[in-house]
Amino acid sequence: MRRLLMALVLAVPLVACKSGGGAAAVTGGKLQITADDKGFSPSSVEVKKGEPLELVFTRTTEDTCANEVVFPELSVKKELPLKQPVSVAVPTTEARTLTFQCGMGMYKSKVVVQ
Repeated sequence: MRRLLMALVLAVPLVACKSGGGAAAVTGGKLQITADDKGFSPSSVEVKKGEPLELVFTRTTEDTCANEVVFPELSVKKELPLKQPVSVAVPTTEARTLTFQCGMGMYKSKVVVQ
């Protein structure tokens, strides 16, 4: 499943994955995020200030507490139904780091706007 996800991510011309650490650099557009028993993947997203960013979350297993995604700084909380994509538009108007996490706060990831 991870190989398929990576193939899909690499096929999108606006997204380039960095090596190591599960980070992805976005130059604009959409980025697929998988929620599974290991948390969110990629676990870190970097985007340039002012570039549009939409994260599309898909939960792939029942064996996870990541059945919702929460952006505390944005007061955004969305349910993640099994195998159904859920989009979250992320504001990129200012340089900052935004956390996204599961509802229990066990799996934490971030969006870095530079």
